[in-house]
Amino acid sequence: MIREATEHLPNIQVDSFEGLLVDYVARRGADVVLRGIRAISDYEMELQMALLNRRMRPRMETVFLMASEAHSFLSSRMVKEIFRLGGDVTGFVPEIVAKYLRTKMPPHATVGN
Repeated sequence: MIREATEHLPNIQVDSFEGLLVDYVARRGADVVLRGIRAISDYEMELQMALLNRRMRPRMETVFLMASEAHSFLSSRMVKEIFRLGGDVTGFVPEIVAKYLRTKMPPHATVGN
């Protein structure tokens, strides 16, 4: 879904990994990681992870990007719950995600965390 939602952006690469972020960053030859923050609770957890990552790989920096006010309240759990209860999620997610939900997750299905 992420690949399809960003295919119009030529400078975006979608990748996944297993294991430690510091190891993945080193394999990619990168030194900076961008992390999104929605709320103070996100910041507290992300800061802990950033400090641990810096301890394991001192040259790695973490840059925090604040979500816009229009999206700061969103989470995948909330979007799935809105959908499960029959609500319209098209204003909260890219069309590819809304399409996926309609085809793969029938409304009123049980939503896990």
